[in-house]
Amino acid sequence: MTNTHSFPALPLEKWRPTKNTLHLYLQIVGKIRLTLHPRINHWWHVTFYVSPRGLTTRAIPYDSSNFEIEFDMIDHELKIRTSDGRREQFGLYDGLTVADFYHSVFANLAKLGIDVKIKAIPYEAPSKTPFAENTENKSYDKEYIERYHRVLVTVDDIFEEFRGRFTGKSTPVHVFWHSMDLALTRFSGKPAKPREGAGMVEREAYSQEVISFGFWAGDDNVPAPAFYSYTAPEPAGLTEEPLKPEAAQWNTARGAMALLMYDDVRNLDNPRETVLEFLESAYQAGAKTAAWDVDAFELLPLK
Repeated sequence: MTNTHSFPALPLEKWRPTKNTLHLYLQIVGKIRLTLHPRINHWWHVTFYVSPRGLTTRAIPYDSSNFEIEFDMIDHELKIRTSDGRREQFGLYDGLTVADFYHSVFANLAKLGIDVKIKAIPYEAPSKTPFAENTENKSYDKEYIERYHRVLVTVDDIFEEFRGRFTGKSTPVHVFWHSMDLALTRFSGKPAKPREGAGMVEREAYSQEVISFGFWAGDDNVPAPAFYSYTAPEPAGLTEEPLKPEAAQWNTARGAMALLMYDDVRNLDNPRETVLEFLESAYQAGAKTAAWDVDAFELLPLK
């Protein structure tokens, strides 16, 4: 299989309207998981996970049973499945407004006897309009949704391999709907002092020392797809450490962020190994300057 299939072109400006609409769809469903799922440290209970067909909430407990909501990015449907075998679904298509999506989600949940209330406004998203009133965001380009899914599947696989190399506390590989990035975070096990002025979300997310890694499809700050890593709290000397490959660089516009642009990777002979090289170099930079015990966290070969 060619690299261009696993790493297709994903120019932000070509699909920004669709990305913005999808972002808001994700927030609606993500807030359902946030409301119903038992709390897990560092907000791990709010996330999505890459599935063979798209993005899924996985099982959400409800009334001595559970249900799952999945964005099927192959058949382009929103699917709700319950543990007793019932299901509801509706199509995702160009012209489906955020408002219509919102009403359809809750109408289908009601058919399944699932009653849930969310704070129905966006959070750090490309719109501030309440979901039920948003008729502006309605772009759904199926080609770019499918490309995005292929990228997520490929990157999720790479991140899972990288996650397995670390024996300390680590997040699952998951998608945060507030920023729409696929992320993986390693923890030193040591508590961290909250940044002055940090809100509740940030205080919980960074209550321990972390080195975080991720992929996002681009935003106003970095207007192209990129792999990234940062260390929090940010240790002195971090940006003086080398990154690999040569195309990787430190971005200091909003704190020290290691960046490797997706377009610098996707046409290489071995993009997978290049991404793994980047992740490892960023980890080593953060671990060295933050004085982590790298040897203690290394997964050793089986004997």
